[in-house]
Amino acid sequence: MLSLRTIARSVPRAIPRSIAGSALRPVSRIPSALPQPWKQTIKPAYAAFSTSSIRKEPASEGDVDLLSKLNEELSHESETDPSELKDQQESIDAFLKDGNWQVKDVEGEQEVVLSKKFGNETIRITFTVADINNLSEQEFEDNALGDEDDFSGHQSINQGRGNDIAQHSEDRVSPADRELDDLDRMPEPSFPSRVNITVEKPNQGALLIQTTAQDGAIQIEDVSHFSKPELAHAQTAEKDWTRQNLYAGPAFENLDEELQALWERYLADRGIDSALASLVPDYIAVKEQKEYVRWLSSVKNFIGA
Repeated sequence: MLSLRTIARSVPRAIPRSIAGSALRPVSRIPSALPQPWKQTIKPAYAAFSTSSIRKEPASEGDVDLLSKLNEELSHESETDPSELKDQQESIDAFLKDGNWQVKDVEGEQEVVLSKKFGNETIRITFTVADINNLSEQEFEDNALGDEDDFSGHQSINQGRGNDIAQHSEDRVSPADRELDDLDRMPEPSFPSRVNITVEKPNQGALLIQTTAQDGAIQIEDVSHFSKPELAHAQTAEKDWTRQNLYAGPAFENLDEELQALWERYLADRGIDSALASLVPDYIAVKEQKEYVRWLSSVKNFIGA
């Protein structure tokens, strides 16, 4: 599932809103006159304050338009069938449970971490929602057009035959309707998802295997070994810099083909296979949808406060 919010929507409706403000207006005191110096009592003067009623100051026109558009976007996103998202999430959860994967997925954060034990190994997989956000509309269209080309060679089964041959029922379908039918049967465009895999053993350091998941396949790019496991994770700029200065091994595509196949089998034995490659983009798409709705709601509340 990959939903790009690029469909034109209706003109925003202005939502009147005001920002409350208040003013405190002191009233000056004038001391009472003393016409007779021998007067023994003086009427005390008390401070007199009057508080004006709270004035509602209108928000700027830009704020009103922005708030209207945010509400429109939230309304549009709410049109998504909640049962569909629920079914997708349940399917993802079932897959992860079957594979004994533990999930770290924090609301408001982009990175997702899957981890599990395999013998004496600790396996950790990370991927990020940023990959779908970084996919430009042009890249999406290019992917879609690439899939559409698979159908561009479709021709009438009677093309090139004589007119005396009876038309097949498919030929009675208009070209426009046939094109729409072909588009309906097209697979949804995929997008590359970076998946970093670390395999750690006690007192043996860790492997860092950098891969890309796309179209149901795990494509290995680099395999590196670090004597210090923290370098494989490199969660700080300093450790990342240290890691970049170390020899990381050759490019995976330059390895012997048999060695490449054995590395792919190594990952498959640990449950990192085509099924997981298909899961990662789906997980990213579901999480991105939730985070987008959460983001819309939070900024709308801020603007409207």
